[in-house]
Amino acid sequence: MSTQPKLSEQEIIALLLKRDEKGFNYLYDNYAGAIYGIITKVVHLKEYADEVIQDVFVKIWKNIAQFDAEKGRLYTWMINLARNTAIDYIRSKGYQNEQKNQSIPEFVNDSEQYATTPNVDHIGMKNVLSQLKGEWQELIELAYFKGYTQQEIAERLDIPIGTIKTRTRNALIELKRLLKDYR
Repeated sequence: MSTQPKLSEQEIIALLLKRDEKGFNYLYDNYAGAIYGIITKVVHLKEYADEVIQDVFVKIWKNIAQFDAEKGRLYTWMINLARNTAIDYIRSKGYQNEQKNQSIPEFVNDSEQYATTPNVDHIGMKNVLSQLKGEWQELIELAYFKGYTQQEIAERLDIPIGTIKTRTRNALIELKRLLKDYR
């Protein structure tokens, strides 16, 4: 267990902006688990998730100046960055080609061997999502935790894309209202 003092969000940001490794180490030690959990919900395989988490922390280090505290918390920014990086990774041509080139038995064995299902719900997101309508919960799950595009969701659920966009927007508005107490 680490004996380092607890840093506030503002202190972490200040250290990162100064390119202080102490801030980066603190950030990694305290947030890597949650970020890794988000990544594995999208990427699924450990070896790929390990690559993505490295990319995410490099992006945080390089792009911390783009973080805007007026728009939200550092944690939310990092989670969105992780999710988007994981989605970009699974949509990359290299990843797609690698998936196509694996034989079925190898892929099944690898996915079972490397699949992880970490419990990263320490911020209570499942409780918050459970307060949404069922159809909205499903949209948020597919879009934000499984990396589906709105078009893919529309095809999967056999619902017009316009309906998906409207429901997603309404779900996000309601989610924002529910999360205002967590800020």
